[in-house]
Amino acid sequence: MAILTLLFGLLSGCLLAVLVGIIGSRRRIGFGLAFLLRLIFTPLVGLIITLLTDPLSGGTFIAVLGLLCLGVFLFLLLAGAAVVAVV
Repeated sequence: MAILTLLFGLLSGCLLAVLVGIIGSRRRIGFGLAFLLRLIFTPLVGLIITLLTDPLSGGTFIAVLGLLCLGVFLFLLLAGAAVVAVV
């Protein structure tokens, strides 16, 4: 069961890193730096830093994607807590 918990954590971390990178690709920070910030810090800190940078153009799509990323983060946080509680 510990292997599944570790695998869940790694896959959810990678998913959130890619989502923060996609949000960063439409901002001045870019995909690579947003992805790196998410890997160095937590997903929530990386998302906040990415959303604080200047948008390029077409900001409504990014706002929706940012809210989606926040929702996925909260879902994975609750799912991870449920997995740990079961173990």
